[in-house]
Amino acid sequence: MREADRAIREAAEAIAGAEALLVAAGAGMGVDSGLPDFRGDQGFWNAYPPYKQLGLSFYELANPEWFTRDPGLAWGFYGHRLDLYRRTAPHHGFALLRRWSAAKPGGHFVFTSNVDAQFQKAGFAEERVHECHGSIHHLQCAADCGRGTWPAGDVTIDVDEKTLRARPPLPACPDCGRLARPNVLMFGDWGWRPQRSREQALRMRDWLEALAGKALVIVECGAGTAVPSVRRMSERLLARPNTKLVRINAREADVPAGQIGLEGSAMAALDAIAAFMPEN
Repeated sequence: MREADRAIREAAEAIAGAEALLVAAGAGMGVDSGLPDFRGDQGFWNAYPPYKQLGLSFYELANPEWFTRDPGLAWGFYGHRLDLYRRTAPHHGFALLRRWSAAKPGGHFVFTSNVDAQFQKAGFAEERVHECHGSIHHLQCAADCGRGTWPAGDVTIDVDEKTLRARPPLPACPDCGRLARPNVLMFGDWGWRPQRSREQALRMRDWLEALAGKALVIVECGAGTAVPSVRRMSERLLARPNTKLVRINAREADVPAGQIGLEGSAMAALDAIAAFMPEN
């Protein structure tokens, strides 16, 4: 048996034998759904050519200062992404994870740095998801008037496809009337309101504590080292007894000793694991 097949079989056996499942996901999870890969400036500019002309990278645009300096530019960037995430259907790897999770007597949770709410769209319950960087589907006041977050469900952004600038009216705070912004943790962001994410974190902590030594498997998909929030969480939990990590990554599948690393896209690897699961 090839080494890759052996690792896939080992992953399937670990997932099948787990009493609880933690799904951990980074940006690579959405690539198979057709979401753009922002790895490196060129990948970002291929997805958004107008920003190449402006010489602005993803890291420069994903900065809260634009909501003060140039709200049309800021909401053009986030408004386009909001519409894209609303239109995108999760690939069937999400359904596999949901099926495996639903069968676990100890339950499941999702920990993700993604702000796209694709897990909820795929049928995962809102109360079982921790979005550590927030959600583009929720808003907050850019002036921090004291209002909490609110859903962006009725918000539409008119974005010029040629310039990727948003046309007015721009989203406003329902309390003070000033500009609203996504409830997303951006780079250099001291104004992010983390209350919603903290509540999710507490629910996940309570779930982990209630497992009391039960066999936990972490299935980590598409979480790289450039934004290491997910990988750090996964590896930190390995200090917990009876915990196993299955890491799926197209470029960075290395794992600590004794864990399982699978090189490839999330959907392809999850499909391969499914072929070895006892249900098949």
